[in-house]
Amino acid sequence: MLALYTQQATPAVIDYEALEFRHGISQIPHYDLKYPQDFAHFDYVNPDAPKGGALTLAYTYSQVSATPTSKPPGFLQSYDRLLERAGDELAGFYGSLAESMALSADRRSIVFRLRPEARWHDGTPITATDVKFSLDTFRDDFMASGWGGVLEWITGVEAPDPLTVTVHGDSDVAKQVYILGFIPMVPADYWNDRDVTEPTWEPPLQSGPYRLTEVSRGGNFVYSRVPDYWGRDLPINRGRFNFDTIRYERHLDAVVAREALRAGLIDVWNEADSRHWLASYNVPAHERGLLRKGTLGSGATRGARHRIVLNTKREPFDDPLVREALAHAFDFEWQNRVLHGGERRRAHSFFADSMFASSGLPDAAQTALLEPYRGRLPEAVFNRVFSFSRSDGVGTDRQGLSRAGRLLAEAGYRVQGNVLVDTTGKPLSIEFLCASQANLRTMLPYVHALTSLGVQAYIKMIDTVAHTNRRRQGDFDALLLLGFVQVPPSWQLRPYFHSTSTSYWNPSGIDHPAVDALVDAALGATDLDSFASALRALDRVLLWHYYQFPLDVLLGQVRTTRPARQDVHRALPGWLVVRRRESKPHRRGTLACSRLCGAAYAGVPPLTTIRCMKRGSS
Repeated sequence: MLALYTQQATPAVIDYEALEFRHGISQIPHYDLKYPQDFAHFDYVNPDAPKGGALTLAYTYSQVSATPTSKPPGFLQSYDRLLERAGDELAGFYGSLAESMALSADRRSIVFRLRPEARWHDGTPITATDVKFSLDTFRDDFMASGWGGVLEWITGVEAPDPLTVTVHGDSDVAKQVYILGFIPMVPADYWNDRDVTEPTWEPPLQSGPYRLTEVSRGGNFVYSRVPDYWGRDLPINRGRFNFDTIRYERHLDAVVAREALRAGLIDVWNEADSRHWLASYNVPAHERGLLRKGTLGSGATRGARHRIVLNTKREPFDDPLVREALAHAFDFEWQNRVLHGGERRRAHSFFADSMFASSGLPDAAQTALLEPYRGRLPEAVFNRVFSFSRSDGVGTDRQGLSRAGRLLAEAGYRVQGNVLVDTTGKPLSIEFLCASQANLRTMLPYVHALTSLGVQAYIKMIDTVAHTNRRRQGDFDALLLLGFVQVPPSWQLRPYFHSTSTSYWNPSGIDHPAVDALVDAALGATDLDSFASALRALDRVLLWHYYQFPLDVLLGQVRTTRPARQDVHRALPGWLVVRRRESKPHRRGTLACSRLCGAAYAGVPPLTTIRCMKRGSS
């Protein structure tokens, strides 16, 4: 049986009669939604896209269960959610399960009215009881990388009637609508006598546009389109969910998946390795137009692709001088030239490539937010422009290493023999936990640079489960993690940076009054200008403390046959406009490569290869 969330909170008193219900909502106060109440479909979708065919995709991680908490590949396509984000505006969300929604006067509660026509796949209605059950359940942090850590802002969930759900929070709940719209709704009656944490290969009861119909113990998951899906004619869904079947096949690693793509066994592959993007797809199929490359973008995600995280709860990483020295020892330009073919750019901000990134010196609004903490902040926050050191990318970065050495000397370290030691003779040692072979390419040159300084630097390879557990327990020196943030940054702020967060979500152990205050200021902002000012000030404080250092910018370009859209963020299967072929397919499948409407997986590096089954297909 599911373990329900047990935290008790006194719910706010809501005057339901006074609420103003709307068809959509924004994370930003006083933001004018692009789409009106009676909109027919999203502008970037072809509402007449034909249905049919099959799509085969690959995934490379271990998957041992079909339960929603285990997040099998593609599972979000088979569960309805409260909201859907529009792909062509900054922060517009529109009702999916929710027919309308309203904020309380203090913006700390949001009320959803559900669509009475919503149904589970067995035909039973989806009710407020199901929504409350789902949110209460997923607030229980039984998954290390699950939703519990990002739902801690919820103080209570009420279901006053079968079609009304009220979510109470400890701050502006509108800032959290992204994560509210991301949580899958699961049926209470189905899970009441089952354990959602227990691995199973039996597809559970679902409600979305696709139904998980086949699960193999080898790790293959097949989703079938539901022809009579209750929400097929909603404006947010017209033109989407076009394939009859979507199949996810497990491959041991990216090397095998690339070979499967080249052989025509899978249809799309998201390439994260610049080496292979530049050289591995120059094959006859590409020359004949059967294998197409395209760079897709995700305007909903920005920031850094990766960040190096230091555990400030451990010595000597609690010393800002040591952390700054470690940052200067990383030669990004050399790695970019040698390992990535010059394809990447350095991220000088946690919110890089967005309007929320800091630049130049703080303006008056930012200074006003920072001033109360001047005594606790580096003076550089106020009077210096932040940027990471830059090398020429050739040979050894002597300037960066020299600067790192001076900072370490200032922190009390000296070279004894070939080892850097502190005043007590204790060596400076750092162990990088790593669960991915791909990350070794980034870490090995960095370890070599640190070793040249006299640092005892190591890489410890462990499996994914051990990596997750040690991250959750704070049992590590340093990690290499994904660094992207959703735009506008909101739901991630408290889990990632606030002192009240857990070790899993805040692995650096950031605990600074200015950071806490700026996170609270951003979440409490009442207009876009104050929201942006708080985030830019927060960015400066994080950067100058070197808790973590961002590496490469998550690219935002879109290169398709249509005009580039910088703000599209949808998952790929929902964005394919498929066309039936009249001739026999080349190799496998029943559909030609589809015309792409700027589609990309949210948070996935936008280097994508697409296998086309027929020359000239659009």
